[in-house]
Amino acid sequence: MANSNKLSDKNLYEILGVDIEAEESDIRKAYRRKALECHPDKNPDNPKAAELFHELSKALEILTDASARIAYDKVWKARKAAEVRHKQLDSKRQKLKEDLERREQDALNNLYAKGQNVYKVSKTDEEILNDQIERLRREGSRLLEEEQRLLREQLQNSLATQQKSDNTPPKPHRLKIKWNSNKKDTTNGGYSEDNLMKFMKKYGDIIALVMSKKNGSALIEFKTREGAEMAKLYEKGLIENPLHIDWIDESSKTNVTNSPQQSRPAAPQDYEDLVMRKLRQAEERKRLIEQMLKEEENE
Repeated sequence: MANSNKLSDKNLYEILGVDIEAEESDIRKAYRRKALECHPDKNPDNPKAAELFHELSKALEILTDASARIAYDKVWKARKAAEVRHKQLDSKRQKLKEDLERREQDALNNLYAKGQNVYKVSKTDEEILNDQIERLRREGSRLLEEEQRLLREQLQNSLATQQKSDNTPPKPHRLKIKWNSNKKDTTNGGYSEDNLMKFMKKYGDIIALVMSKKNGSALIEFKTREGAEMAKLYEKGLIENPLHIDWIDESSKTNVTNSPQQSRPAAPQDYEDLVMRKLRQAEERKRLIEQMLKEEENE
């Protein structure tokens, strides 16, 4: 697999552990199995878990969409065929071929740098694939959303006993979102509560999304840390006006895990503690939102 971060350079079938001829049902089963193993909530000490989980999600999204899968297969098969042909050349011919390709690319780059138009008869297979990936990013994948919802439910059920015995209040998973906009911009840089929700909800359940009274910022709280981490790492929003996302609380940048405790039946005191924690969290959330809005007014 290539070192590039481009999806077209990755073997999505290998990431999921399925054959290139796999049926959609097999792809979904493979995703559930691997996603459950590497889920960030189950691997809080592994910094690569969120990245691998994101790769699995993108692989599922592309390989379960008919048009995107056709475009990906065409690019991937062409690349593998080119690698085979390249290996069959002797070293001298390989160097000549690489030099020729490099000169052709340099010539195109020079034309672009000089502002000259380079007429293209049609899009390349790679460009078609990139268009499909961008379409999926804009539209979102209902199948991916459903699979991730089922995965979250499975994780919540598996951790239910531990959560019941944990008397430590969970940390809220809050992010501040910023983008370029000014006071006179009636479009708020192209962002509204509706399209921010559309961008963010694919990463997990959202407890609250608050638009600032001033343009260019918002506050969001996710139900799970995994959702907040994924949004922070991977969501860019509009290409022409990308989002800048960071934790609100500096302490949230470090994931603190609790020592496993022996499960025990929930006592009446445990229930009372849970109710009080929920009330305190609601009051804290209300106070934080009010504080952020006041700070925005004073800027």
